[in-house]
Amino acid sequence: MILAAAFCASFAVTVYSVPHVARKLASAGIMGKDINKKDSPLLPEMAGIAIVMGLVCGILSIVALNTLLGEPFPSTLIFAGLCTILIVSLIGIYDDLFDMAQLTKTLLPLAAAVPLVAATITSSRTILIPLIGPIDFGILYPLLLIPLGITVASNLTNMLAGFNGLEAGMGAAMFAFASLIAYLKGATIILFFTVPMLGALLAFLIFNRYPAKVFMGDIGTLSIGATLAVAVIVGGFQSLGAILVAPYLLDFLIKAKNRFPTSKWWGEPHNGKLYPLEGKVRGLCQLIMKLAGGISEPNLARTLILMECATGVAALLLLVPLR
Repeated sequence: MILAAAFCASFAVTVYSVPHVARKLASAGIMGKDINKKDSPLLPEMAGIAIVMGLVCGILSIVALNTLLGEPFPSTLIFAGLCTILIVSLIGIYDDLFDMAQLTKTLLPLAAAVPLVAATITSSRTILIPLIGPIDFGILYPLLLIPLGITVASNLTNMLAGFNGLEAGMGAAMFAFASLIAYLKGATIILFFTVPMLGALLAFLIFNRYPAKVFMGDIGTLSIGATLAVAVIVGGFQSLGAILVAPYLLDFLIKAKNRFPTSKWWGEPHNGKLYPLEGKVRGLCQLIMKLAGGISEPNLARTLILMECATGVAALLLLVPLR
């Protein structure tokens, strides 16, 4: 009941907020080009604020209901995780407004991990690696691996973006499987983060699916990865997060090979389909365009969402034993 209420709260707040936020962004001139369309229409750029609003309301509703019902919950971990997510969101806002240097944006989430490090410094430092077993990382876990986890996850989800419905759709698939697996494994604390984010992303997808009316901006893409990392860290289920970001990691490797291009990563529209600019593959999206011999933007998003769903199924099979 509590999780259902959190889902509904985050969904409702996001659905209500997106149009209002979009109007304010448009009036302030915070707009971005939809570069995968021939006429490159301008859309409100930083509407991911509504996702964070929905997420926060969902998490706080869980805290409030647990408190009223007298149910015990790890409040320190919850609020430390929420603080880390909000710091990452502030980084996204700053980048959306002022376009900070790539290296700065990449490294700043390290600082955002401080509240989570402080809250977990005395917690278990053992990580269960699928097919290998538990490994105790000692002091390296809170001081190195947690900041790296927040930084890597938020940057991975920030890089695979730029197409209508892609970020929200993949994120929704990722959090749906994270929620399912956490529920089956009894990792309740993970659900405190994944269920509200799932509600917020599904609500945002109503406005972001093709043809998009808004973009989520870096505040949205960074917060998706940060929320996943926080959830699996506080839940002690790091292997779940590592598996679920596999498609994002593939995109990262392709872009790393191309020295992380900041331009020409999008598609060239022709007869309703997108093709890699200059025929060159600079990221996972352009690889799919090339392999398909051209693909429509909605089908590109669907393909990547299905890839994330397949990754979720693989995580389910690896992490939840059959009975």
